[in-house]
Amino acid sequence: MFAGGARYFEIPASNLDRAVAFYSALFSIGFERARIDNLDMALFPAADGLPVISGALVVGESYVPSHDGTRVYFACTDIDAALMTVPRLGGKVLYPKTSIGELGFVAEFEDSEGNRIALHCPPAVPPAS
Repeated sequence: MFAGGARYFEIPASNLDRAVAFYSALFSIGFERARIDNLDMALFPAADGLPVISGALVVGESYVPSHDGTRVYFACTDIDAALMTVPRLGGKVLYPKTSIGELGFVAEFEDSEGNRIALHCPPAVPPAS
């Protein structure tokens, strides 16, 4: 039975050190390394007090980097800066910043492992008058 929303995600990695370096530099975050269910993982940090899901970078036989399949959208505050950083980190911009109207902006990139990952940024909030 559906319990309302997603809880967790895992992004495949061929080289965990490389993937951690890519996402650490792109998002200015740290990772906690763990071995769970005989799999090497790097856990994304939880957002204290925010109603968001978290996940991990994972190396394992059934974890194959790909452009196909489920797409994870990371929340961001500056899509332009992220897309300028991706190529410097060894990734590629796959879908440029695109308006989705009142919902904000989206973009997609290929990470260091070959996964298609998406970004979402809310619309700019006009300054208070």
